[in-house]
Amino acid sequence: MSTSNGPAGQGPRPHPHLVVMVLHEGVQALDVTGPLDVLAAANEHGGRYRVLTASPGGKDVRTTSGLRLAADTALEECTGRIGTLLVPGRPDWRVAVSDRELVGQLTRLADAASRVASVCAGAFPLAATGRLDGRRVATHWQLTGDLAAHYPAVRVDQDAIFVRDGRVVTSAGVTAGIDLTLSLVEEDLGAEAARAVAKYLVVFMARPGGQSQFSVRLRARYRGSATVRAVLDAVTADPEADHSLGALAERAGVSVRHLTRLIRRETGTTAGRFVEQIRVEAARSLLESGTDPLDTVARRSGFGSPETLRRAFQRDLGITPGAYRARFRSTRPECPQRPPGPVATGHRPADDAGRRPADDAGRRPADDAGRRPADEGPRPPGAEPPGERSGAVPPRGDGPAEEQ
Repeated sequence: MSTSNGPAGQGPRPHPHLVVMVLHEGVQALDVTGPLDVLAAANEHGGRYRVLTASPGGKDVRTTSGLRLAADTALEECTGRIGTLLVPGRPDWRVAVSDRELVGQLTRLADAASRVASVCAGAFPLAATGRLDGRRVATHWQLTGDLAAHYPAVRVDQDAIFVRDGRVVTSAGVTAGIDLTLSLVEEDLGAEAARAVAKYLVVFMARPGGQSQFSVRLRARYRGSATVRAVLDAVTADPEADHSLGALAERAGVSVRHLTRLIRRETGTTAGRFVEQIRVEAARSLLESGTDPLDTVARRSGFGSPETLRRAFQRDLGITPGAYRARFRSTRPECPQRPPGPVATGHRPADDAGRRPADDAGRRPADDAGRRPADEGPRPPGAEPPGERSGAVPPRGDGPAEEQ
């Protein structure tokens, strides 16, 4: 059996990277086929993945959708070093963890693998081996409570798309297995190859591991209030509009005090905080998918100014909008922030009007002669940016609504 010396890394590799996909009865079909299609596409872009599907006894397995999958080999016959062990899940995880033969083979193979990954409920049989103890782990959002309760030594991340902890990578539900595998391809072959694979498969490259499984809107825990639902739907549909607490109450036809009480009960947070979270989410989407300058992103997401946008990002995400946009050029969960000072690549290109784009603080850089645009002028360190001076009228939607 061909072996691998571990993750592909950089530079030429003398041997194929062996990937063992574990098949077991009742597995979720997309947990298997999604990652395998990513690896097959990666082989068209410089990858040398050799994939083996293996099941207990080498038997065929039937997936939750009724699809029958044939194994290439038996788990018992897999010997030697493995580059990546991939463990998909089945919704009824209790059956998987009670399969002693399966858990025993996973224990042996996990010890022989340079990299171990699970998809969705695949975290459960892997946790049953003890190889996840003390590690941070992701799984499907419906199963995070079960995983934490049955395997208290595992540190369950309840929200992440996928999580990397040392040589172990675990993902959330179903399609998150594609995100996880794209991250492995990026680790092995680089971001350019991973982008090419994502483009071929018509999937997003822009879901790093730390991204939430849910939008802010989906996390709201409704208890049946049509008033709150209508208000929050309006905020989500048009983040740029006036969503001050007074405007929200007037739109809903209730008092400010009553709406405040309803929103806190239904969402677990304040109206102002919810509005800001929705606007941050809208700005994230704009930054992930486009190249609009920050003043456009700030306006369209309801923040009004780049500086207000920057403050909200620092408060919610701990990074600047510019650093966030840079992070989405990669699947990696973390991306170091750009150091202060000039952009390392030199001047930013001018727009169609000959103006250079604003930086994260909303300032346009000096031109080649060292002059700032006429509408800005020099500003000493610590001075407020335009629109933040005392007495200046903030743009509509600038900042979260205030609770009363």
